[in-house]
Amino acid sequence: MTSATYTVSGMTCGHCVGSVKSEVGKIAGVTAVDVDLATGKVTVTGDAPIEEALVRDAVEEAGYELASA
Repeated sequence: MTSATYTVSGMTCGHCVGSVKSEVGKIAGVTAVDVDLATGKVTVTGDAPIEEALVRDAVEEAGYELASA
């Protein structure tokens, strides 16, 4: 199991959290998605490392933006 934490901008409520969790959770290999609304941090856990581009695409599909590293 590996995990990576990203910062997502634009989330303001519980619905935002649910949207991000849902989209990121659809990525193949993802086993858990933890979203902290207060900090904008999203931790993605998977069987193997998940490509950042896939996480970025999923976050954008949910209507938000992955902050630049």
